[in-house]
Amino acid sequence: MSSRSPVVQRADFKVLRPMQTRWMDNDHYGHVNNVAYYSYFDSAVNGYLMEATSSDTRELSAIGIVAETSCRFVKEISFPDLLHIGLRLEKLGNSSVIYELAVFRGADTEASAIGRFVHVYVDAKTRRPVPIPPVIRSALEKL
Repeated sequence: MSSRSPVVQRADFKVLRPMQTRWMDNDHYGHVNNVAYYSYFDSAVNGYLMEATSSDTRELSAIGIVAETSCRFVKEISFPDLLHIGLRLEKLGNSSVIYELAVFRGADTEASAIGRFVHVYVDAKTRRPVPIPPVIRSALEKL
């Protein structure tokens, strides 16, 4: 049995969000620094939710708080690469959702990075867990 993970393909994702690398994303080694990937993931998830719900999700009574993130780096990306961030669901629970994300450089069919992003929905005032709002759940079910 191989210890290598299967290759993640662009075709595995129904939703691809465009993202442009920025000059400041590069580090001293000439490639995008690891911290920038988390910004791409956050922007892709929240951009999708706002577009799919036609609402400003920051104004809902329940908000998604990031509880966990991870990223596996496969191939370098750099400025000025145009990226596409693939977005799909690993699990949709009552008050949380786990996203699988992938970074695709240009027209590449194989991912440059694979990520995981967990949102837990909490009451905007008390910060206590609550069910995922129906408008958000509806958008998530399309993934």
